[in-house]
Amino acid sequence: MPEPLQLLSAALVGLLGGVHCVGMCGGVVGALAFTLPPERRGSLGRTLPYLLAYNAGRITSYVVAGAAFGAVGAAAVSGLGGLKLAEAALSVLAGAFMVVLGLYLAGWWQGLARLEQAGSHLWRRLQPLGRRLVPVRSVRDAWLLGVVWGWLPCGLVYSVLVWALSAGSAVGGGLLMASFGVGTLPTLLALGAAAARLTPLLQRPAVRAVAGALVAAFGVVQLWRGLAGL
Repeated sequence: MPEPLQLLSAALVGLLGGVHCVGMCGGVVGALAFTLPPERRGSLGRTLPYLLAYNAGRITSYVVAGAAFGAVGAAAVSGLGGLKLAEAALSVLAGAFMVVLGLYLAGWWQGLARLEQAGSHLWRRLQPLGRRLVPVRSVRDAWLLGVVWGWLPCGLVYSVLVWALSAGSAVGGGLLMASFGVGTLPTLLALGAAAARLTPLLQRPAVRAVAGALVAAFGVVQLWRGLAGL
């Protein structure tokens, strides 16, 4: 099971990764807000249930994927006799991906873009499902839209999923991804409420550089812990 510090780190990665969420999910959140029934748009109080439902659906998909990756990682370690060496190797892999993710968020290296392209094959099959739910007419539709868009090809999500491999169990992987998803909430909720004001701020190179450097620092710590185990 992930340690409390790891869960907190996953949430902070989600928060710092908000600069990437603007580009990947900001358009979806904006579309959700602008395609609501007219009587639901004018105030935050009326829009908020839909935004919360959308994000709950998105995090649901993250948890399902995290549980799957956690189970795969646990099975791999078990297949090797539960070796500490295997656990440490997974930790090294997770740390390396976090460092790469930090470089990607900062705009210093775009290698993860290729991984996102690989995930586009699955997305082509799911995207039509999301289109059928727009315009959103109910909270249930908003949740279902979030479930679909949770599978949007995203280097940020993929990197944390690799981290979930080292979580030790399906429950651990799900918890790690849930913490990450909760960390992304402030940015995406704020985007839904004030997209025009927040987007330019989060797209500034200096903001991206600071966020990327901090995420890379998390990766270095994870990498160090894994190397110590090796």
